[in-house]
Amino acid sequence: MTDTPPYLVLPPLERSLSTRTGWGRQHWETLADHLLDSVTPYATAGGGQFRLPGRNSRSGVVSDGLEGFARTFLLAAFRIRGAGGQGVAGLIERYAAGVVAGTTPGRDDFWPVIVDRSQQMVEAASIALALHETRPWIFDQLSTAEQDNVRTWLGGFVGKRTWDNNWILFQVVTEQFLATVDGPHDPAEIERGLDTIEPWYRGNGWYSDGAGANFDYYIGWAMHLYPLLWTRMVDDDGGRGAAYRQRLREFLAGYQHFFGADGAPVHQGRSLTYRFACAAPLWLGALFDATPLTPGQTRRLASDVVRHFVERGAPDERGLLTLGWYEPFLPTTQDYSGPGSPYWASKGFLGLLLPADHPVWIEPERSVPNDLADQVVALPEPGFLLSSTVHDGIVRLLNHGSDHNAAPPAPAHDDPHYAKLAYSTHTGPEAAPAAWHADVDNHLALLAPDGTASRRARIERVALGDRFAASRHTATVGDTEYRVETATVVRGCWEVRAHLVSGPARAAVREGGYAIADRIPPSTVVGDRFAMARSGSAVSSTLVGLAGWAGAGVHADVDANAYGPCSATPLLRGAHSGGETVFVGLAVLSGDAVHPEALATGFAVLVAGRTVVVRYPDGELVRLVLGDLPAGAVRYQRHASDGPGASLRA
Repeated sequence: MTDTPPYLVLPPLERSLSTRTGWGRQHWETLADHLLDSVTPYATAGGGQFRLPGRNSRSGVVSDGLEGFARTFLLAAFRIRGAGGQGVAGLIERYAAGVVAGTTPGRDDFWPVIVDRSQQMVEAASIALALHETRPWIFDQLSTAEQDNVRTWLGGFVGKRTWDNNWILFQVVTEQFLATVDGPHDPAEIERGLDTIEPWYRGNGWYSDGAGANFDYYIGWAMHLYPLLWTRMVDDDGGRGAAYRQRLREFLAGYQHFFGADGAPVHQGRSLTYRFACAAPLWLGALFDATPLTPGQTRRLASDVVRHFVERGAPDERGLLTLGWYEPFLPTTQDYSGPGSPYWASKGFLGLLLPADHPVWIEPERSVPNDLADQVVALPEPGFLLSSTVHDGIVRLLNHGSDHNAAPPAPAHDDPHYAKLAYSTHTGPEAAPAAWHADVDNHLALLAPDGTASRRARIERVALGDRFAASRHTATVGDTEYRVETATVVRGCWEVRAHLVSGPARAAVREGGYAIADRIPPSTVVGDRFAMARSGSAVSSTLVGLAGWAGAGVHADVDANAYGPCSATPLLRGAHSGGETVFVGLAVLSGDAVHPEALATGFAVLVAGRTVVVRYPDGELVRLVLGDLPAGAVRYQRHASDGPGASLRA
């Protein structure tokens, strides 16, 4: 663990109740105030925009200025409401003035009007939520003319078209706030928006963010967040609130496993520059009494997450959240990301809405399952298999279901934050454009003669449960299509990966492990059957060829990874001879010493047609059957053998 940077002065650690993190409510309030004070030098003259330094988004500087205001206003709202308006007069004055400036036509700070599918829709939702939570101190204190200007600007949302994803909910909360202040709104649009998300609900607390297979942190900080905050605006939710609370409770049962022992969230999905916004659903569960977590578990997880980023440079020495992960790293962003975008991290402060005497603030921190024993958690709805290990605090996400593609017949594309076979709390995908083209890490690729790698665009689920998951995808090389089925079996830090490659012609095949990144080049070891990369912090990524592979190596890159400027990925090489070929390897991501030579000799593998039998060093046997199976056939089974020396049989 690193220390809090010297430019951020926090209260002394609170060890009596927060034995693990040392963070209490005062730490959260101090950090919130630091973030809010640090953006004030970038306010426009009237205070209606915050034009922060950094790359502008595709929407332009004025929209980005609105975004800087709206997202920090959400943080200010949680701070104001949580304090009951006491001791925060400066915040109230600052954001009230900004609201007036942004909604008064003719002012230099005037916000762009809301049009179809515009960024203003996103920011209008934050402003509406903030105005609702601070209504006694801000909206109700405005003059009638100023209130009318607010109603008019937000009312531009009525009748406009949104994207068919979480944006639907921006319209819901904006128009619902307008309904509470006698502003323009369409009750049918509100109902239609809430009805629209219902087919996207897949069960066990999981939504897709729109049609298709779009699973990432947006499920927590958007799909659960907005419907439940909507219920705070209505007297009668028509019974929807009970369903939303039950869904969140089920979601958090699995979501609690996404965080490493040091508070790091799994690095997967879109808009990761929002960082500790991923703590929002944890607080949301406490706010709505809709969580399987105890109050002490909720605070422990949320405090660990925000502390994780604070101790690694976010916010930076200026007090700003930059476009990146720890430090600036633009490949973590999207073209809609501007300098104000990272302040959706404000959602991670939702816990400040809970009073200071709420159990979530005054009960002792409690351990979560990942602290106590190795865990394997199957999440069938998104197609994730989570594996965590106590000895190093790492969580690994094996992805057999989320590809961020709309449902067919929409064309498929891939993205390094979605298409990889695996993600973790301690590694990031190689995401710079050149690395994306090479597509080495956590990917089984067929290679064109010029080295271009095939893609894993649309993922077809095959099976998931216990320690096992399998999926298929189509890999295209030139005009030739190959069918790739991948099965993964996890046990502790060990991931057995078996691939069935089917196709008509010969092709080179390559698989990569986890990419290790650091400030200096990771150390590497390469043998005939294995490769390993190790960071200065002792996290290592190892890949061992067990069957079908002909050689090993390491792919090195620069400025390709959010975790450091120097990265290295172990890889295996082989060849597809036509027809069907099976490749079996062992991927290991660990914070402990790894001896690849021992792993190469300690595992035994038998491949007979589509059947793969793996014997672990302690004698446990795992049997996989790849490809199409007849009715009643068993795809995966495991059992103890007679010992490490027992004969393998298909």
